[in-house]
Formats: sequence, structure tokens, C-alpha cells
Amino acid sequence: MTKTPIAVLGIDLGKNSCSLAGMDAAGAVVLRKRMTRDAIVTFATTLPACVIAMEACCGAHFLGRTLALYGHTIRLMSPEYVQPYVKAQKTDDRDAEAIAEAATRPTMRFVSLKSEDQLDLQILHRVRERLVNARTALINQLRAVLLERGIILPKGRINLMRRLEDLMAGDPAVSARTATLLADLRDEWAGLDQRAKAYDDELAALIREDVQARRLATIPGIGVINATALLAAIGDGSAFAKGRDLAAWLGLTPRQHSTGGKTKLLGISKRGNGYLRKQLIHGARAAMPHLAAKPNQLGTWLQAMLTRAHPNVVVVALAAKLARIAWAVLRHEKDFGRQALVAA
Repeated sequence: MTKTPIAVLGIDLGKNSCSLAGMDAAGAVVLRKRMTRDAIVTFATTLPACVIAMEACCGAHFLGRTLALYGHTIRLMSPEYVQPYVKAQKTDDRDAEAIAEAATRPTMRFVSLKSEDQLDLQILHRVRERLVNARTALINQLRAVLLERGIILPKGRINLMRRLEDLMAGDPAVSARTATLLADLRDEWAGLDQRAKAYDDELAALIREDVQARRLATIPGIGVINATALLAAIGDGSAFAKGRDLAAWLGLTPRQHSTGGKTKLLGISKRGNGYLRKQLIHGARAAMPHLAAKPNQLGTWLQAMLTRAHPNVVVVALAAKLARIAWAVLRHEKDFGRQALVAA
């Protein structure tokens, strides 16, 4: 171990072996090592309290929480913010050094450590989303199989299920092999529905038990899925100084390509959490007709937007507004209302 005190320790995480780069208070590299994850924890116990920096990737939150127990300050960063600090050729050692250097920048944006409960909620959403995607793929395959036999099925899962029952009963008649295939696909569909519903019930139970989740659920367009997804992604929202920062982090604000004092706004940036952005847009699309019909501040704003912009543009703008309202509800610990709307 180096005799020079380490002020910042950068760790380039790998599946088994990780690269470490230690910097002193002056920014000089005084340590380079390769260690396993378990060895890193043991090594951290021998270090005086320092800043430990990592990219926010798989396993970083668990390791960060473990190292924080020994008095270290944990700083997680997006990999795209670290890349500009990589010098010359890209190697694991260079990456670790770049991570340590990036962590010292006063303007660097850091990722908050997720708690174990947040990670549990996040994986619950990811597994549910995988089941929903698998169900959609199965339904599309089912439609394609029948289209090849001249059978066009109506839109909507409910209508499809009803029409499928008629086909199983022989109206219209299909070959025995096709009927067997349809039965197999129907059973697989039912299994996916059952598993997805079990996760939906678990998320609904969380809404009833968690105060913050119940507050988020009072926002129009923020149902069970959006409320729990927000908690999994941002916790109490303390990582964002204002609601606009959350909307920008979700990629719901316009990209800019400005130069020479001329501002040019493009489409939304689509940065950050794509799953949460998608769910907020779905929620905004479902809530917009109801909200636009109300004679309140939000309804007036939507009506004015609809007169000068395409409905799809208004939906995205409403999703950004909902994200800002969600931040206000979390930070002020109040249910949705006029005060939350003004604060957003």
C-alpha cells in the first residue's frame, strides 16, 4: 500500500477483476492495482476515509453501499460523463484514472446510491416489462399465423381473445395442426397474463403500504406503474434541484443545437431512463382528454397547447409536466393539488 494518503480512489468495475487508481490531494496518481470485488472491500477497510468513485453500472450500487459503511464518500457517475477524461488509448487502468479524475470536477453530476428496496422495486419492474414484451410478441405472432390463413383479427387483446375462442370452436374451420398450435399459444398467453397480474398485484400492495407511493398516485396520469417506477428510479427526488432537472434527466425536454447565439431546439433528447419516460408518456396520453376538459390551471394550459401543437407533442409536454409535479409532491411531501402544481 502506498504511503501517500489517497484522496480519491477510482474503480473501473468488471465482472470479476476491477482496476483501481488512487489519487492524492494534488491529483497525482499514487496507486494502480487490479483486485477482485471482495478484495476491494478488504482493501477499503485499510484506507482512511476518502472519496471512492465508480461508474453507475451493474453492481455499483451494492458495492457503493458496502464501502460507505467504512466511512468512505461514494460518488457514482454516468459512463458518458467519464469518457472525456480518458487519455490516449483506452485500457482498464486508464478508465480507473479517468473515473478518479472526473469525480474531482466541481461541475460533475453524480448518481445517487440506490437502496436495496429501490433495487428490488426496479428489478420487479424489469421482470414485469419482459413478460409484457413477451406477451406482445406472442400476440403479434398469433395474428401473423392466422393472417396467413386469411383470418384477420380485430385490434385489442380482449377482442382477440374472444375471436380466438370462436376459432377454437371451429368458426371458421382451420386445420387440426393449426388448432393445436392455437391452443398452445393461448395457454402460453394465459400463463403470461397470470404472471404479469401477480406482479401488478404486488405493485398495488406497495402503493397501499408506502406513503410516498400513495402521494404520487394522487397525480392524474400517475398510476400504480408510474408511481412505483418513479420511487425505484429517483427515491425521494433529492438528487434533483428542481422539477425541470427531473424532466431533463428523463429526456422529455428538447435537444439543443445552438451556436453563435442562435438557439435551435430539436426533438426531445430521449436521455436517461427510457422505461420511465415511456410509462409517463403512456400515462399522459391516457389522462390528457380528462385533464383538458377541466376548468383549472392545468386544463387551461392543455387547451392552449392543443390549439397550436400536434396532440402527440402535447402528450410529451404533459409527461414532462407530470414529472415536474411528481418531483414537487416527493420533495414537499404533500398530495397533488394547486400548491404542487405551482411548485413544479
